[in-house]
Amino acid sequence: MDKVVHFEIPFDDKKRAMKFYGDAFAWKLTDMAEMSYVMAETVAMNEKRMPSEPGAINGGLFQRPKEAPHPVLYVGVASVDETLKKVQAAGGKVVTPKTPIPGMGAYARVTDSEGNVVGLFENA
Repeated sequence: MDKVVHFEIPFDDKKRAMKFYGDAFAWKLTDMAEMSYVMAETVAMNEKRMPSEPGAINGGLFQRPKEAPHPVLYVGVASVDETLKKVQAAGGKVVTPKTPIPGMGAYARVTDSEGNVVGLFENA
């Protein structure tokens, strides 16, 4: 069974979004300016950089793209390529093709049967 491992929340104004999530939920936010991305730590991480509490996930904030204008949950999969085939066979569509994340793995975005965007993440 594949699990939800990450979330992403789009923003229109990075500073405003960082202030909101920091103030409202006390998340630890790290601006990764070179990636136009903000890491959102909602739970402390262990020495392997994984959430220290069972069932908890961390995520990120990113500039709102037109193909994923709403928050997206990411499902950890063994193979993005194989899962894209399963998604399409089940009636879903590829929104963002498999994209490498240097040193981390790869991701893709798909739509489900209801038109919702769901992310896929393959660990390196």
